[in-house]
Amino acid sequence: MATLDDKISRLRRTLGDLREVVVCFSGGVDSGYLLAEATGVLGDRAVALTAVSPSLAPEEGAAAARLASGLGARHMLVDTAEVDDPRYAANPINRCYFCKVEVYGRAVQEAGRLGIAHVVDGFNVDDRADVRPGRQAAKERGVRSPLDEAGFTKADVREAARRVGLPVWDKPALACLSSRFPYGTAITPERLTRVAACERVLRERGFTVCRVRYFDRLARIEVAPGEVHRFDDAGFLADVAARFRDAGFEEVEVDPDGYRRGALNELARP
Repeated sequence: MATLDDKISRLRRTLGDLREVVVCFSGGVDSGYLLAEATGVLGDRAVALTAVSPSLAPEEGAAAARLASGLGARHMLVDTAEVDDPRYAANPINRCYFCKVEVYGRAVQEAGRLGIAHVVDGFNVDDRADVRPGRQAAKERGVRSPLDEAGFTKADVREAARRVGLPVWDKPALACLSSRFPYGTAITPERLTRVAACERVLRERGFTVCRVRYFDRLARIEVAPGEVHRFDDAGFLADVAARFRDAGFEEVEVDPDGYRRGALNELARP
């Protein structure tokens, strides 16, 4: 069985063999660690690309830029228009496919403009177990996944990122804002902005893991199970609810079970 050191060595060999890459970079731990290794192996022949659209919280784009700068990486912020695609906006179960068609398409386009032969992403072994319609778009556009190829699990990525001093090594997973909408609920820039504003309210109050699920007039709050009790304070809940109403929601409820990854994806499984 391969050790983490074995996987790191394989990853670095793969990156060296690729010689030059554009890294699809969200600022999370997976793409962040991949970018750190790519920059270490390839120097300025590794370029980070962050897709910017209404489905990305503004804070996340800014955080990605800071992380790339801290790694000494070349970094591009590229506007993408997946929300303008009616197939994406209709929010079907395979919504992520239409997103990745746009994002990977732009990444390949930018790579071609720069004369870079390869586009890579932070997909890893554990991601295979989740519903990932975007994988088809990656295959169609020739996007490589070096972490997956080297056998990295999520735990491997976090430990390797910790070893190299990556500041986001323990950052909670954060899917795009469109994941807050039940399948079939239309996605619009205004609705995405509303959700982003409410999640900002929760982060300002110290919640590092938080989701605001959109149900038309109602917002459902999900936070880490160990922090749900904070809403037992009626004054605290009233304060949060008032801020949510300012953002356009009429009702607010707190999920008593707390956040769990991919809850809405259960609808996509047979």
